[in-house]
Amino acid sequence: MTVQIHDGSDWQTVCTLADLQPGRGVAVLLPDHDQVALFRDRAGTLHAVDNLDPFSGAPVLSRGLLGNRGDRPTLISPMYKQVYDLTDGRCLDEDTTHDGTPAVLRRWPVRIHPEESAA
Repeated sequence: MTVQIHDGSDWQTVCTLADLQPGRGVAVLLPDHDQVALFRDRAGTLHAVDNLDPFSGAPVLSRGLLGNRGDRPTLISPMYKQVYDLTDGRCLDEDTTHDGTPAVLRRWPVRIHPEESAA
């Protein structure tokens, strides 16, 4: 099975499901050069958000830690430790970044697609 991310115009195959270790993230570069942090949580759910940390500007969120607050899956930034809700992308610690920009991660549609058999 393959993992696909929708880039706004089409589904892009980015890896196989076996490539994703539960609880770990990987960085994905889409054809339009957007960087995405892709995660498979321990329950098997896939999450795809911007890889760029809104507070530091560094492309590091794929190295963040997965967790939860209550029943919400979360991502903790490896830089300044802000916690993001993976269901809507918003930062649970601060509403805005240092320059007043909303502290929200873009979320990407992600799916598991059956591999096509070779003919």
